[in-house]
Amino acid sequence: MKRSEGPVTWFRMDNLRLSLKNSRTRLVLASMVLSTLLTAAVLAMVYVTANRTITGETRSVVSAELTGLADEYERHGMIGLITAIERRLPTAAERDALYLLTGRQGTKLAGNLSHWPEGITAGSGWVDLQLRKGDTDQHVPISAASIRLPGGERLLVGRDALARQQFDRVLLRSVALALVTALALSLLTGWLLTRLVFSRLKDIADTADNIVSGDLALRMPLRGTGDEFDQVAGTLNNMLDRIEELISNLRTTSNSIAHDLRSPLSRLRQRVESLAEPGKSEQDRDIDLARATGEIDHLLRVLSQLTEISRAEAGLGREQFEQVNLLQLVGDVVELYEPVASDQNIRLEVVGNAEPIQGHRPLLSQALSNLLENAMRYAPPGTAITIEIREDEDYALLGVRDRGPGVPENDLSRLQMPFVTLDPARTGRNAGLGLALVAAISHMHGGSFQARNRKPGLETFLRLSRKF
Repeated sequence: MKRSEGPVTWFRMDNLRLSLKNSRTRLVLASMVLSTLLTAAVLAMVYVTANRTITGETRSVVSAELTGLADEYERHGMIGLITAIERRLPTAAERDALYLLTGRQGTKLAGNLSHWPEGITAGSGWVDLQLRKGDTDQHVPISAASIRLPGGERLLVGRDALARQQFDRVLLRSVALALVTALALSLLTGWLLTRLVFSRLKDIADTADNIVSGDLALRMPLRGTGDEFDQVAGTLNNMLDRIEELISNLRTTSNSIAHDLRSPLSRLRQRVESLAEPGKSEQDRDIDLARATGEIDHLLRVLSQLTEISRAEAGLGREQFEQVNLLQLVGDVVELYEPVASDQNIRLEVVGNAEPIQGHRPLLSQALSNLLENAMRYAPPGTAITIEIREDEDYALLGVRDRGPGVPENDLSRLQMPFVTLDPARTGRNAGLGLALVAAISHMHGGSFQARNRKPGLETFLRLSRKF
């Protein structure tokens, strides 16, 4: 049966055909080419260096010997030079040394070469050529230098290059063998590397396919090595956790909107219908109109808060981030709420400080205002509300604590959910969106919203990242 390919199967790891369209093949080829080129460059450098070293040593020895024989000629004349050459001949074969001294007419006077090379002018410098050795009568490659003596005689000193040529061939074979070995090793290394990489990618791809198919509870597998793949998988898992949280909030919000807005809309319809009832006095109509207007204002506030939450969750407005001094921001908000707190016989206390952060000043002020309003609504008269600023590693913490009854421990995690009101003592004419907006603002700033009971009281605080 033909296997269907849908849009969700965006990454197939079972296709291992050797094709340039295959990432595995391209990666192996790239590894082979780079490794081979690097090995070839190193071996070429070794070959050239070794060849130059041997050639340089040979030329140094020949030049030194040629200079020594010339000195013998200057001190002892032709007889002394011939004697010096004859003295070197018994060990010449062991040293691959070659000597030739000829007269003015080209007659051989001493040495182990049979004749002067054709086309070579005495004193022309270093030469490589084929000559016939006088003792073996065979042609050999030599590297030699020559000089013309003051009397017109010619002196040539060289070294048999056959051994060096054999060394060159051995070195070239070694280089070729090393290249083949390097090619095989690079192929093996590339295959092992791609197997490691693509096996990890396959795990991620298979999990992603299952998640796209609808299993949102799955997470990327971690091997516990702490390598880059585990870090990527961890980041993807955090992203999936956040997506799952947002989807859950969206479902809750959608259900809550449908449930919580039904009542004000129903009341609004009743008010509008009552306006059309015959025989109603103007005073009753004004009352119904005022109540209908109140329901409309309530709906507009809910929709405005939902819009603010959606914008904050989406990160819109980050381009308006600026440096915010939290102590100054708290001071401005406290100054605004102090008259209301004083009327309720509540004190507002500010403690702590922190380094400035990058943030959205109006939204942070809104978040702190929501926390203060929530605390002031349930703080007993004669108590204090504490606004605390402190630092926690890479985060700045902005907390508000009252001395009220708190909330049940099991419900602390639900405080930030939209349209959620928990303790009847903490309900009022609101839709339960204040703390949801605070949580969205904290997420917008790379942090989180948290709440805990302090006995007495409830402490709510924002964790704000300093890495923006």
